Amino acid sequence: MSQRKKLRELPALQGPLPRFDTDAVPAEPVALFERWLDEAIAAGVPEPHAMTVSTVDAGGYPDARVVILKDVDASGWAFASSRSSAKGAELAHRPWAALTFYWPLQGRQVRVRGPVITGTAEQSAADFLARHPHSRAVVFSGPQSQPLPSRETFERALIEAQRRVAEEPDLVAPEWTVYTVQADQVEFWQGHPHRMHTRLRYRRRADGLWERELLWP
Repeated sequence: MSQRKKLRELPALQGPLPRFDTDAVPAEPVALFERWLDEAIAAGVPEPHAMTVSTVDAGGYPDARVVILKDVDASGWAFASSRSSAKGAELAHRPWAALTFYWPLQGRQVRVRGPVITGTAEQSAADFLARHPHSRAVVFSGPQSQPLPSRETFERALIEAQRRVAEEPDLVAPEWTVYTVQADQVEFWQGHPHRMHTRLRYRRRADGLWERELLWP
């Protein structure tokens, strides 16, 4: 079987899938996102807080990776990373990002777009210290996204970093940063087995309020 045929025969949006009543949605997108996130958690979606973060590098090339959502509130959708990482460098050059959440058990997708702001040193430090000691040690083990000579090099560096974290439990990596996407567009996509998908987009107006519009599937 060719890859093309194999891919076409894979099932998608099998259902039963929830109905999306776009006449009964809140005035702003965060409340609807929190509702959908809670429903994904209740449904047992694996890692429902995982999201794809898309950025653009200095040459205009898009880049994407999956990270964990750290918080969401009226200020936006937050995640954390090292400023020395690829995404950190890209956000320093072009402080805009797109986020994508996909919850396949419910056939739901949420897309978030907007400018990115960096958290304060205190916010970033608090996030770093809330991480598991092993995760903190990984940050100290070497420069994220840079070439690694060998797996053994990483393992040796990690052992030393774990020792350092154990001896200095309040040590914070200075490059660790909380990033928040301040959305100006948020789209909620509800899949349908017969491709009669429902798409609702929130767009922030100049006065800061939100307007809603349906989109063709």
